[in-house]
This record gives sequence, C-alpha cells and structure tokens, in this order.
Amino acid sequence: MTDGNGARGSDGGAGAGGEVPVDAGPAARELARVAERVEDAALGRATPCARYDVRDLLRHVLDGAAAFRDAAGKQHTAYTDAPPEVSTPLPDDWRARLPRRLDELAAALREPAAWRGETRVAGIGMPAGEAALTGLDEIVVHGWDLARATGQPYTGDERALRALLPMLERTADPAGVPGLFGPAVSVPRGAPLLDRVLALTGRDPGWCAA
Repeated sequence: MTDGNGARGSDGGAGAGGEVPVDAGPAARELARVAERVEDAALGRATPCARYDVRDLLRHVLDGAAAFRDAAGKQHTAYTDAPPEVSTPLPDDWRARLPRRLDELAAALREPAAWRGETRVAGIGMPAGEAALTGLDEIVVHGWDLARATGQPYTGDERALRALLPMLERTADPAGVPGLFGPAVSVPRGAPLLDRVLALTGRDPGWCAA
C-alpha cells in the first residue's frame, strides 16, 4: 500500500441508517477505462509516482484493489496480513484481472459493514472506515496518475473527490508522509476540486509525461 492514505470522518464509518458515505463504483470504472487503453508500448513510461513506471503502477493498483477488497470484507489474506511484495511482476493477464478486481472492490465498499469496526491492510490494523477511504483514494489518485502517464483524459468522480477532500485536508503534511505522500503542493485559490485533491497527495496537477 503506497501513495494513498485515509482518515476517520466523524465516526470513520457508515451512517446510522446503514448507508455508505460514497459509492466507489464510478471511480473504479473510470480507472478501468483508463487502464483498458494503456498500450504495451507505454508500460515503461514514467508516472507522477516517481517510484513507479506504468507497469509498476498497474501492478500496484492490481494488488491494492485486492487488498482493500479483502479488508472491506474483514478477510485474513496475504493482501491484508502482510506487506505487498514490491518485486511482484505484472501478470500477463492483467487486462482481464484488473477490471474484475476493481468491480469486486467497489462491490465490497458498498456494504455498510465495510465501513464499520476494525480491519487490516498490508499488515497494518486500522478502523474499517479509514481503510475504505484509503481504498477510494487509491482508485481516484492512481486513475489520474495512469491517465497522465499515458496521455488520456481524466475527470474524477465528483462525489468521490468530495468524500476524499476533508480527509486529505486533515492528514496532509507540508513535509509529506514517508511511504504515502510527497509534500503537499500549493494550488491557486478556487482551483478545481480534482486539483485540490491531487495537490494534497503531493502531486502537481500540471504534471505531464515527458
């Protein structure tokens, strides 16, 4: 789990009526759309995540979707109980696996129980609501990363962005968070919602592939 973060809302979980704070489905579908259009020739390109090229980022997203899916279901798996293997290669069938995993993650986060209680991701215990928001953050921000790296448009689901912004405003650090975020980036007053979210994760909204 890298380049994503989460925090509690008022109670870090689903509302009293059983509803969930936000549907991750639109953001998951947007990421799947971007990934579907990644050509093999682009796998070695740089991304806004300095430690990842496109190939590495796709592997990270593939593993992350499984980790947050299992965490939402309070399952004990290799993804929830131990840190990911950063050297794991991108599987040959990633184009088939990734949309399925993103659909599974979105479905898992639609369950109110996914936002309640405690869970684990990559060997780290945390409130389930925090894990759920972290999973949403991973989908949204890495969707933008992948789109920028491969020259594709990316809008960002407004409801997801509005769910993430307060959390990121509380947790962003001017010095960055090692292993999670770079230092927060300044954006103009009145900047678009997507730019504000990206900036709080340490990304320059104007980043373009060389």
